[in-house]
Amino acid sequence: MSKHEVPQSAAEAGADGRHDTKFRLLVESVRDYAIFMLDTAGRVATWNLGAERIKGYRESEIVGLHFSVFYPREDVDAGKCEMELEVADREGRFEDEGWRVRKDGSRFWANVVITALRDPSGTLVGFGKVTRDLTERRNAELSRLAAEERYRHLIESVKDYAIFLLDPCGRVATWNEGAQRIKGYRASDIIGSHFSRFYPDRDVKSGKCEMELDVAAREGRFEDEGWRVRKDGSQFWANVVISAIRDESGRLTGFSKVTRDLTDRKRAEEESAARLAAEESNRTKDQFLAVLGHELRNPLAPIVTALQLIKLRSDGTHIREHQIIERQVAQMTRLVDDLLDVSRVARGRIALKRELVDVRGAIAKAVEIASPIFERKAQHFEVKAPPKPLMVHADEARLVQVFANLLNNAAKYTKDGGHIFVVVRHLKKEIVVEVRDDGVGIDPGMIGKVFDLFVQSPQDLDRAEGGLGLGLTLVRQIVELHGGGIDVRSSGRGFGSSFTVRLPAVDEAKPVRADEGIADVDVATKPGMHRILVVDDNEDARVLLADILTSLGHSVRTAGDGPEALAVIDDLHPDIAILDIGLPGMNGYELAARIREILDGRIKLVALSGYGQPSDVSRSEREGFDAHLVKPVDINRVMELIN
Repeated sequence: MSKHEVPQSAAEAGADGRHDTKFRLLVESVRDYAIFMLDTAGRVATWNLGAERIKGYRESEIVGLHFSVFYPREDVDAGKCEMELEVADREGRFEDEGWRVRKDGSRFWANVVITALRDPSGTLVGFGKVTRDLTERRNAELSRLAAEERYRHLIESVKDYAIFLLDPCGRVATWNEGAQRIKGYRASDIIGSHFSRFYPDRDVKSGKCEMELDVAAREGRFEDEGWRVRKDGSQFWANVVISAIRDESGRLTGFSKVTRDLTDRKRAEEESAARLAAEESNRTKDQFLAVLGHELRNPLAPIVTALQLIKLRSDGTHIREHQIIERQVAQMTRLVDDLLDVSRVARGRIALKRELVDVRGAIAKAVEIASPIFERKAQHFEVKAPPKPLMVHADEARLVQVFANLLNNAAKYTKDGGHIFVVVRHLKKEIVVEVRDDGVGIDPGMIGKVFDLFVQSPQDLDRAEGGLGLGLTLVRQIVELHGGGIDVRSSGRGFGSSFTVRLPAVDEAKPVRADEGIADVDVATKPGMHRILVVDDNEDARVLLADILTSLGHSVRTAGDGPEALAVIDDLHPDIAILDIGLPGMNGYELAARIREILDGRIKLVALSGYGQPSDVSRSEREGFDAHLVKPVDINRVMELIN
């Protein structure tokens, strides 16, 4: 090393020392930023005037203390201080904004930068920390954001509708074109008026307006849909949003109100809801009627079977009684079938089984049906009809239904001991049947409604006469399907009523009718003997069907459910099984599959069900049944299948 080099090093060293001194003086003089150093453990090593001003500590108070004293307790407990030093050590720098704590415990919003300090060898010797107080800027930013949020909320609420302001008491303060268009008021008409003018009287009286402002003031916002009133008194369905407006101190200064006219949407929604409700009602109704038909068929099945068994064992006595029961059961079975297609009835599209019918015979059968109520109420009944046939081309069962309904209706609304008359006439090309009574009569206002669905004359609270108001509706539909008409007359309450049916006449000397009632069993054509298993949870139906089949020469075993049926199979080895579909536990489909599996398919299966729609028959076929019988079962049909 030369002599010249030594003075150069000394000079450089002196210059560096002066530079460090000036730099230290600069840092210590800064008042807007807290600039200080931490040792590697996070203890304060230096302090400047800015740190003292911002944080409140003098240098003698803070040097040597851990820098966590500047952080809220929740941050300290969460390990935030250690995390910041670890990040600065690892990445060379850490920056953050958040709450910090002064000596007096008050908080301020700070921007903090921590920088790792290393010697020439790269060893960490401490950290430089710069803190800036941004509390005023943050408050201003929060105020700006709050104002922007209120403005954004207002804009988002607007959908080209009425926008106006209310003062804290609810008086209109501003008005826009949308408000004028929707509500009908000009600004000069409405400013200064209370906003309750836009509400129906019932809402004003119930305190709805005050409630809306209370909710908006308490929660910041209120939204509602309901009826509102225009200047001309007409109502419209509105969506309303009310927002509270507050100043920087939080004081309520008024409300913004946005109103949208949703009348068209409301109408569309109501129409859509009505359609959906009607569709759902129809589905529910169809399902109910299908189940009802099934449940009504269950008791009908053993009645029909028992009647057939009685006829097999009859010695010829009680023929008239048998015929009456047959007719009534056949009529009830027909009506049960109609329940399963009630939509046809409601639309007047009942399929008629037309034939040549003497109206007098249909009336006689209707009288037979209604006679119990005549006898119970000791009413006087009289029929006047010509001695010759009165022919119509009609469904006799439906005509019986028409006249039975009219007779029952007359008896229902006629007091005990009253009088009911049926007068039948042949007038030109019409057969006219009048059913007249001296009962309670019909109010003039009800005359035009008696044939409407579910309409009934007023009754006492006990509803002693009952009914659903369906009878006269069905009467009119059936008569009109036959090409006829029906009229009603009454002089008012207490003067009785008269229903007149007109049907197109047919010039025939003698009616030609299909066989009525339940067909006789032809015991002369007994098939060969079969082993038959009958499974039905209805004991009466099961036992009676088994008795008939046994009397016809078959070997029959019965069971009330699936497990019992499976237990019988090994002993009987049936070649025919008649299975009720609606069995408890294991249904008829499952039982059929088990039986086919056990007997390796060597058996004929007959489904027995109260459901007889095409979809029910199709499913039986898919499930492997050879036939599908609908309750109540006609024994002749059973014999045909067995043969």
